[in-house]
Amino acid sequence: MAPLALNTLNFQIQTTAPDRFDVVVAGAGHNSLVTAAYLAKAGFRCLVLEGRPTFGGGVKTTELTLRGFRHDVCSTAHNSIQENPMLRDREIDLAQYGLEYVVPDPVYHMPFSDGSYITQWLDLDRTCSEIAKISRRDAAAYRRMFYESEKIDPTSKFWQRRSAMSAWDIIRDNIEDDRCRCFMMGCPPPTEPVNDPLTGRGAYSIFGQQRRSRPIPKGGSGALTEALVKFIEAHDGVLLVNKPVTQLIVEGGKCTGVECADGSSYRADKAILSTIHIKHLVDMAPRDLWGQDFIDGVQTWKAEVSMFATNYATTEPPIFAVQGGMLPSTNSGMMASSERGLQIGFDHARGVANANEAPLAVHFTTVTDPTRAPAGMHTIKVISWHPYNLKEGPQHWDVIRTEVADAHLSYLRRFARNLTDDKILGRFIQSPLDLERMNPHNWHGSCHAGAQSPAQAGALRPMPGWSGYHMPIPGLYQTGACTAPGGSVSGVPGRNAAAVMLKDFGTSLEEVAKKKV
Repeated sequence: MAPLALNTLNFQIQTTAPDRFDVVVAGAGHNSLVTAAYLAKAGFRCLVLEGRPTFGGGVKTTELTLRGFRHDVCSTAHNSIQENPMLRDREIDLAQYGLEYVVPDPVYHMPFSDGSYITQWLDLDRTCSEIAKISRRDAAAYRRMFYESEKIDPTSKFWQRRSAMSAWDIIRDNIEDDRCRCFMMGCPPPTEPVNDPLTGRGAYSIFGQQRRSRPIPKGGSGALTEALVKFIEAHDGVLLVNKPVTQLIVEGGKCTGVECADGSSYRADKAILSTIHIKHLVDMAPRDLWGQDFIDGVQTWKAEVSMFATNYATTEPPIFAVQGGMLPSTNSGMMASSERGLQIGFDHARGVANANEAPLAVHFTTVTDPTRAPAGMHTIKVISWHPYNLKEGPQHWDVIRTEVADAHLSYLRRFARNLTDDKILGRFIQSPLDLERMNPHNWHGSCHAGAQSPAQAGALRPMPGWSGYHMPIPGLYQTGACTAPGGSVSGVPGRNAAAVMLKDFGTSLEEVAKKKV
């Protein structure tokens, strides 16, 4: 999918758009675009202001290494959003604006140092057969847990207990072989330490991709953003890039507009919607307008286990040896042992970048979607988890980033021996510090805005008393990963914020959803 013609877009907007809008949106991450899409469908005129040169926040695709190689800047798999009624029920029909998903099968592959491996297929029986090669008891436990996950009921005693447990407690109690435990721990990978309390649901997250794979948008993760932008434009919305919001305009005790770094200002007749990180948002209006409880919540906000990502342009994908041949898989992972997986949380707490056999998640989307690279070429993304706050300080990442990336590649090559130096055409490294530099919303390297720990989940996100998408300043709403249920590409914070705003505006999301346009 061709990138947005941003210069042309801006010229057309600036020569035709009137000055007044119903809603001004500060930030163009996918959640704020989702909210704006619902509001625009309802007939409210929206202006979306993006501080960077392209829309999408962490949901964008661009040429990070070489021309023609399109890499996902942050997010890759779009698992959770498939169950969002926005897509599932076509409340916002993005297919007509070019959004198309492809579904990898095999879903996921994890090789081990002894030559064994587990491959997850969309066919449950086939996945269980793979696990049974290592442990029949663990295959039976996997099947049982799969069916348990189909009946999640937060009010039941069964799920109340498991939700309060750690993911590690559940995996350890149900799975015996350490290789099978690694498979459960690393798929999907941990952004919160798996031995933390109230992470129990994470032990079952693997079964979401067992049901529907890990869908990826054709052309790149940013295809979701591009479709949302086109939808908003088609419904009389206006979107501007290179417009970082620096101040909120508060008049008569109500937020009525925003000011940008270039001195321009924009006002809204109904509301301002923010997806700016709360660590930065709180500095955009006088402190006394927020209230001390809100300020306390911002001051105690904690980062998550941050990502370290390296993107490669290559002539081949990593290929793994399996019985009967070789397997290229769109998604793979490496974890030396469950103890090494548990080490992530400890290293995060002590500020150490431990690159020795660091658990990896590896995505080579060109196996499933060859449109992302020149003919016969491939893109690879290698991810691990390290602390932003190193003992030597975050700036130390500039010293060690190349060394850490080299260590990750060396570990991957133990299992994908074809990935020799001559197959690599270029690479682009993103340390936790680089991720923050790239996008201020990745505060302290947090691609999900911050930890989704018990202190920052549910009614406590972003802080107690303010989980309903309203902010303390009247007229100001908040969406994005800082709000419940948190990060990842789900669109849920965006849809939830739309529901709140539409109700306040005298209509409802349900009415807008069924509206034919």
